[in-house]
Amino acid sequence: MASTDSTTTVDKDGNDLAGLEAGLDALETRQTSRTPFRQTLTEKILPPVLAVALVLAVWQALVSFKVVDDPTKLPAPSAVWDVVHQAWLQGELLGYIWTSVSRGLLGFCFALVIGTPLGLLVARVKFIRAAIGPILSGLQSLPSVAWVPPAVIWLGLNNSMMYAVILLGAVPSIANGLVSGVDQVPPLFLRAGRTLGATGLKGTWHIVLPAALPGYVAGLKQGWAFSWRSLMAAEIIASFPDLGVGLGQLLENGRNASDMAMVFEAILLILVVGIAIDLLIFSPLERWVLRSRGLLVK
Repeated sequence: MASTDSTTTVDKDGNDLAGLEAGLDALETRQTSRTPFRQTLTEKILPPVLAVALVLAVWQALVSFKVVDDPTKLPAPSAVWDVVHQAWLQGELLGYIWTSVSRGLLGFCFALVIGTPLGLLVARVKFIRAAIGPILSGLQSLPSVAWVPPAVIWLGLNNSMMYAVILLGAVPSIANGLVSGVDQVPPLFLRAGRTLGATGLKGTWHIVLPAALPGYVAGLKQGWAFSWRSLMAAEIIASFPDLGVGLGQLLENGRNASDMAMVFEAILLILVVGIAIDLLIFSPLERWVLRSRGLLVK
């Protein structure tokens, strides 16, 4: 009787293990399967396309039904497209975009180099955190446009002024994002790292930074947003012929000329560049971090 019960228990455990293995195999198969194009089309492509189409339809309706009958206040979408097309034919459109994007990305790289070690120091050294932690939080809430007048006075109307405004806008966000990520690292990870000999810089590189990646990436994303907004504020306020015409300067030129089509052209280009940078750089980085932690099925 005891032998029969033992055999039954073994068979039950064997069936449970077989079921568990089958479940794990199913999960692995689901993760490696390719998403059908129809699903990608309906879930990722169609929603933004429909949203843009809806905005354009409402915009055109406001013009067609003369809800706003003054073209100097609200031009038709076709008028804005004509301005964009004309700038493209004249070879100026890419110049506007490149002037701003090159400044924004270079300034963001400078902010990354400064903000990352600063964030680590604030997160790991209690005295530094008590001294400058509140200052970083205050700087992050300060509007970027507030830095443009002092930067012009200190550095003059040049690219150095632009980069200074970008740094002052982006560094606090990057540093605070890393501090937030480090604060969320489980203490067990740090104890396990010390047990394995990962202390000092080695522990920071192999334990702290990988564990803090979600908060750090969120800080980078916010830092880019602050970089882009800071740059636009600097280009709008501090216009000078030697600086070239970026998207912010294009927006200011449209305002000075009372040309709403040009104003909308600049706004749309600023929006498109911001979305493109997010889709090409930060969204893939964010997906990689989530996928590496098993939080996103491939």
